[in-house]
Amino acid sequence: MAPKGEDILKGFQVNWMNLRDADTGKILWQLNEDLSVPEIEHEARVPKRVLKCRAVSREINFSSVEPMEKFRLEQKVLFKGRCLEEWFFEFGFVIPNSTNTWQSLIEAAPESQMMPANVLNSSGSVVQISLKNQQISYFFKWC
Repeated sequence: MAPKGEDILKGFQVNWMNLRDADTGKILWQLNEDLSVPEIEHEARVPKRVLKCRAVSREINFSSVEPMEKFRLEQKVLFKGRCLEEWFFEFGFVIPNSTNTWQSLIEAAPESQMMPANVLNSSGSVVQISLKNQQISYFFKWC
């Protein structure tokens, strides 16, 4: 029998997350705390220079006690409650009792289509991790 969402969530932990300039590999932002508490929205202060990168590599290190069949991450950019952009990242199967590092590439839109950081701060970028209908949300502020 497949584990329930509550069981998966209990045994799931985001250990750390970082954002790198995909061209240089330089870490622009990193957070080393447990980000897997679903009852609160986690806030991360991310430097505005991330928005100047042609592409950003996001690494997430996570641990899971339970197996997961189709682990995925959804990232949404919200403005005044409306979704402007949405990306879906598929990890696939997660081995039980494992720690994994997952790297995803996010390419920037053309500069003419980018919203300035001060406008984004009023709305934010939300990353949601979905675990069997349970969600963990991260709210990014640009500094």
